[in-house]
Formats: sequence, structure tokens, C-alpha cells
Amino acid sequence: MRIGFIGLGAMGRPIAANLQRAGHALQVYDLRRIDGIGTWKESVTEAAQDCELLFTSLPGPAEVEAVAAQVRSAQAWFDLSTNSPQVVRRIHASLVKRNVQFLDAPVSGGPRGAQTGKLAIWVGGDAEVFKKYEPVLKQIGDQPYYVGAVGAGTVAKLAHNAASFTVQAALAEIFTLGVKAGVEPLALFKALRQGATGRKRTFDRLPEHFLSGTYDPPAFTVRLAHKDMALAMELAAEQGVPMKIGQVALDELAAALQRGWSERDCRVAMTLQEERAKVSVAVPRERLQDALD
Repeated sequence: MRIGFIGLGAMGRPIAANLQRAGHALQVYDLRRIDGIGTWKESVTEAAQDCELLFTSLPGPAEVEAVAAQVRSAQAWFDLSTNSPQVVRRIHASLVKRNVQFLDAPVSGGPRGAQTGKLAIWVGGDAEVFKKYEPVLKQIGDQPYYVGAVGAGTVAKLAHNAASFTVQAALAEIFTLGVKAGVEPLALFKALRQGATGRKRTFDRLPEHFLSGTYDPPAFTVRLAHKDMALAMELAAEQGVPMKIGQVALDELAAALQRGWSERDCRVAMTLQEERAKVSVAVPRERLQDALD
């Protein structure tokens, strides 16, 4: 297949190399000339010309929009960049008029994953176009996943990264607390990993309560969670360890207690955010089980 590829940076270059190894004829372009991958073109327009498929791997929204203004031909375009949902939808709307199907397809796995083909690819756009080119996506990443309409892949990527960075910030608090209170770092890591929740990954526990919207009977009550979190915050104060995220967690549990939820599962406190955001994330049991299977 003739494929255009624009953006040969830390992620784009190994992804393009994998496509070339899979036997595709690549037309490539970057701001800096890169030899050894595909046929070098002098512009975005030339790289996309007469290609069935176009891939871009660019720094951000501004660069993707600049490319979109120059694309005149390609049956389908998968943007592998981490973008803005608004920009993605705007580009999609403009390209429909040129008979180009635009799909947002941000990736996760870093340069090492790009080299080895171990990438998650979240795709938003036309489902039939995704199915048609899924075999090609599997040549650059082992986990292509159709999320929904255009923009959905980008939303999923941003949510994924926000979760990762938030967890990192929380763990920074937890480790500084534990180490300053006298526990050796590796011993603390092993203790955290060994606990009841450590036997399942954090996200694997979401379906049990939050995604199912089921908080009775409890696995661990709000009352006990609040008690433990309060003790942890007392320890933090004694050790002089600031815990901004920990305080937010304690406040959420306190608010759940005030609602009279003391004997419900502690995850019920997460529903307070649903109220503030004016959205429900609960999934019917049968759909949830299908997804888990």
C-alpha cells in the first residue's frame, strides 16, 4: 500500500520504519530531512499525494492543523498525535469536503513501544474506516482500539494521561510520607504492592463498584476509609509532609459521611464528582460483564 507519513520524530520515525518493514511504500516528510525511510518528499502536499493512507505524528494541535491545510488527497488519514478534541473535530469537518476520512488515533507506549510495535492506539472516527485499516494499525501497534466517533480517541488519550499524572502526584505524597516516617523505600513499595488492592491493578477494581454503580454491600466502608485516611493525614502533619491530594481524598470521604453513607462502600464517595460534573458513569451489569470478558 502507498502510505504518506509526516513527522519523523522520536515516535514517528520508528512507526514509519515498522510500516516500511511490513512492505508498504512510504512517502515521507519532516521539517528535517531524514534518509533511510521511504521516499523523501519536499512538502506535506507531495507526501500525501496519491496515497491511500496518510499518517501524521506531530508535536501538537497547531502542527496538525498546519498539515491539514495542505492535504489535498488521501482516502484516510490517521493522526497519531496527542491533539485537542476540538481541533480534531474541526479538521474532520473540513476534510469531509475533500473526501478525506480523518481519524484521531493517538498512541501510548513511548519511543520504545514505537520501536517494538507495543503501542496502544485509541481511535476515533468512522468505524468502517477503522475496520478497513485495522490490519495496518496492527503493524505499528499491538493494541488498536476503536473508542467511538471522531474525537473520542483523543479524549481517551487525554483521560489516560491525566489519570497517570494524577496517580504519580498522589504516589509522590505517599512515598514521601512513608519514607519520612521511617520506612525504607523498597520495603514501602513492596508493602503497597502486596496489599489487598495490590493483588489487582487499580483500574481493574473500578467495575466492582464505581462502574457498576453498586456500593452495597460494602467491601470497605466509608467509615473505615475515613478513619484510615484521617490517621494518615495526622501522620503527615506530624512528619511535616504536605499532602494536598491526600487532603482532597479526606474531604471527599468526609462529605460522604455527611451524606449518611458511613456503612456503604468507600467508592461511593466517587459519586460526589459525578454530581458536580452532572454526568453518570454507571454501566449496566450486562454491558460491563461483556466488556470484562
